[in-house]
Amino acid sequence: MIVRNSTYSDFPEIMKIYVYARELMKKNGNPTQWGDKFPREEKVIGDIEKGTGYVIEENGEFCGVFAFIIGPDPTYSVIEDGAWLNDTDEYGTIHRIATGGKYHGVFDACINYCAGRINNLRIDTHPDNAAMLHLITSRGFQRCGIIYTEDDHTQRIAFQRCK
Repeated sequence: MIVRNSTYSDFPEIMKIYVYARELMKKNGNPTQWGDKFPREEKVIGDIEKGTGYVIEENGEFCGVFAFIIGPDPTYSVIEDGAWLNDTDEYGTIHRIATGGKYHGVFDACINYCAGRINNLRIDTHPDNAAMLHLITSRGFQRCGIIYTEDDHTQRIAFQRCK
């Protein structure tokens, strides 16, 4: 799988992947994490403009998307019911990861790419997202506590992996 920065020409395919991911979440008992509109178009465009949006491709097809930000994340400035494993070193945060459902290994491609850029990774997910909870914990991330999203202040379980 190839991971690369997203571009404006990728936008329609990125949004198709997010539509698929929202429907999959609903079918799997997680209808509220992304609802019907998250991530909003302006968030995806912002990721492209900032250079923090990424696409994952296989055989010339889009198979996944995510945002990856290195540096402080305001969403993670307050953590409840726990603590970060490492709160002093610079970290990278993975947000809005989604798959188009056709290829396996999208999560691993994302994690491997991000870990190749920085060893201190953070990620979060909704308590009802059983699939993501399994993926995160099975890839060596440890539960650190509860954070609240910047957009709508909903609760998320936060994880970290340091090497």
